[in-house]
Amino acid sequence: MENKPTLKQNNGGTQLLLQFLKGSKLYFVLSIICSAMTTLIDMINPQIIRGTIDNAIGGKESGFPVWVNDIVESLGGFRYIGEHLWIPAIAIAVFGLFRVGFQFATTILNTTGSEILVKNMRDTLFSHISRLPYSWHMTNSTGDIIQRCTTDVDRMRTFVAEQLTSVFRILILVAMSMYFMFSMNVKMALIATAPIPVILAYSVIFRKDMHEGFKVCDENEGKVSDIIQENLTGVRVVRAFANERQEVERFGKANEYYCSLWVHMGKVIGKFFSIQDILCGMQILLVTVFGAVFAVKGQMTAGEYVAFVSYNGMLSFPIRRLGRMLSEMAKAGVSLNRLQYIMDSEEEEDRPGAVDADMTGDIKFEDITFCYEEGHDVLKDINIDVPAGSTLGILGGTGSGKSTLMLLLDKLYEIPEGHGRITIGGVDIRDIRNQHLRKNIAMVLQEPYMFSRSLKDNIGITREHLQLEDIQMAADAACLTEAIEGFTEGYDTFVGERGVTLSGGQKQRAAIARALTQDAPIMIFDDSFSAIDNQTDAAIRESLEKRFGTATIIIISHRITTLSRADQVVVLDGGRIIEHGTPEELRQAGGMYQKIYEIQLGIRGEEVRADG
Repeated sequence: MENKPTLKQNNGGTQLLLQFLKGSKLYFVLSIICSAMTTLIDMINPQIIRGTIDNAIGGKESGFPVWVNDIVESLGGFRYIGEHLWIPAIAIAVFGLFRVGFQFATTILNTTGSEILVKNMRDTLFSHISRLPYSWHMTNSTGDIIQRCTTDVDRMRTFVAEQLTSVFRILILVAMSMYFMFSMNVKMALIATAPIPVILAYSVIFRKDMHEGFKVCDENEGKVSDIIQENLTGVRVVRAFANERQEVERFGKANEYYCSLWVHMGKVIGKFFSIQDILCGMQILLVTVFGAVFAVKGQMTAGEYVAFVSYNGMLSFPIRRLGRMLSEMAKAGVSLNRLQYIMDSEEEEDRPGAVDADMTGDIKFEDITFCYEEGHDVLKDINIDVPAGSTLGILGGTGSGKSTLMLLLDKLYEIPEGHGRITIGGVDIRDIRNQHLRKNIAMVLQEPYMFSRSLKDNIGITREHLQLEDIQMAADAACLTEAIEGFTEGYDTFVGERGVTLSGGQKQRAAIARALTQDAPIMIFDDSFSAIDNQTDAAIRESLEKRFGTATIIIISHRITTLSRADQVVVLDGGRIIEHGTPEELRQAGGMYQKIYEIQLGIRGEEVRADG
């Protein structure tokens, strides 16, 4: 069995964040410790200045704890320091160097931790997304998924590295600032802290509006990303129909609305920060004015006043910072919820007791009825027996359910209980491991997808360590060898995004070659010969019969000649089987198959009908 990491479903954003933080928590903890040491040093310097002004120069007796006085006495006492002011200057310089060292360590640890965090987030998200059901990918736009895995991931990194770690430093800063302020002058400390509850309440009230605003902005950024991704991948269609102006206008409208949302958010944030700055400015003004009055009246010393102003500056910093933190928290909350949506989406899982069944047996579709979500039935009462080693042809108009039938066989969509079943060798495919089932079903889809890799890598993607000889044999069976030999770099030719360097027929043949390298007992060709000429079509089918005579082959096609060698053909219309038989029987049945046969073969069809 394939080894894969297990991901527990998260009940909240906290568990998800802790899951993402695996491997980086230690770096952030050490970063917080170093940041705390930086804060401690910031607290010590105003006390050195206070002692120098009041005690060393002003001659004040003490005002410091005993252990501080003991340190000062060991240096010669305050009077000696007053005569040698280079001592406090050196002390400030030494603490400054320590501060620089701790700040450097904080930055390095924080950066390392944040990069590990981003790597973990991307690895976890990509691993989880790759295991989500096919139906999930069909209901979630690619642009929005990319936006969640890039912008939202980066926003979470910014929040954890710059905001979350700052919380601890700010708590220490506030606690120690208030401790020193109250220890120096209680009245001044009360004046300094009085406006803080008002500022905090104001910030909390605004946070809800910012959260909703950022949510709307994020959702519309996903829509803009969708349009960009859609146009870049479909640029050939846009150019072919000279539709550039309409697409530019469509993008312009979406981008203009997205821009207007951020302009509105800018006004909200600007209003928030402006009012907050006014409140913080008033708090600083109160401390400055009342401190000066108290100093003049002799209720506090000059050194205490200087230290108090310094501590108040340190206190006002986190208060100002709080507004920006709440803004970033609102953004991060939205981003975490968007990532939570991905991680809470259930992975595709096998049934308990799923087996690796024999895939060479008969295939049976029994009473299959299926619809997408709450729409009308796409398939109704489908019953088909496909003997092992035989070829089944499927014919039908657009929307008749042909491709859906094959998606159900490959378990890309699940058949609801009570809506029939598909068996291989008598085993319900629900009881077969997904990985085993798909490794034994080679499928060429309607729209062959090529990766931005070499032609060799595209063909050999189905198996690891595939030899070049195997790739060459598959290419030869798909009648692609001549085209490859015409390329300057042969099998090493780089295939552009979505195979833009290949023609439609070359892409289909490359996709067929890719399926052939899988060497699977069941092969599905979903309208895979539509861009191939009749002669090449016949050559490929003949090659398939020679090389894969024992494989069960299912061919979906609109071309009668492609189905002419099938052992049986079913004709679908409106999700129902309206005809079923051998090609010979259907050519003479007077139904849809015969009509299509006569239309496609023209005069020869008329002659065949006349002979009949």
